[in-house]
Amino acid sequence: MNATVNNVATPSENAMTNTTANVAANLQQEINLLKVELEQKDLLVQQLSEELFRLVKGNTAFLPNVEIHEQHSEEMRFLEQKLAMVENQLMLTQAQIQERDREAVELRQTIQEMTDRNRMLEQVVQELPNIYRAKFAERIVPIKQKIEALQKENRQLHIELQSLSFRLSGRTTRRSTSQQRLELPRVMPSPALG
Repeated sequence: MNATVNNVATPSENAMTNTTANVAANLQQEINLLKVELEQKDLLVQQLSEELFRLVKGNTAFLPNVEIHEQHSEEMRFLEQKLAMVENQLMLTQAQIQERDREAVELRQTIQEMTDRNRMLEQVVQELPNIYRAKFAERIVPIKQKIEALQKENRQLHIELQSLSFRLSGRTTRRSTSQQRLELPRVMPSPALG
């Protein structure tokens, strides 16, 4: 028993096939119309060319005048020279603009560097008083220590001098009976020592 397979298209496939066929038919019809129009235009151009050739061949007024042609050529040469000069001037101007742009970029960089340097110097100037105070404080410490040592030594010497003076005055009172008296110079305390 042989099984036969029937190829049956669905309604949507039939609709798509019909639409595609319609579009293809419409396109083919438009192509045919365009071919006909193109052939008509080619024929018209050929006829116009033949007519123009006939008119020019029979009429010398269409031929260019030698003097006018020479004048036009001279004007063209002058305009070409002028155009070349303008192009050269334009190139020079563009080169100058590029050079100025480069200089402007360099100046901006220099200004930025100077601004940064100026800012750094301002910061250093603001910090200078503190730096000088710190340096002065470092240098004054040994001087203060030396002054304190000298004052201490001076007080010690003053105490010793008073002690010696006191002892000497005790001896002189004992010798007063013999009318001998030893005069010592008076030592006045220094105002710096207090």
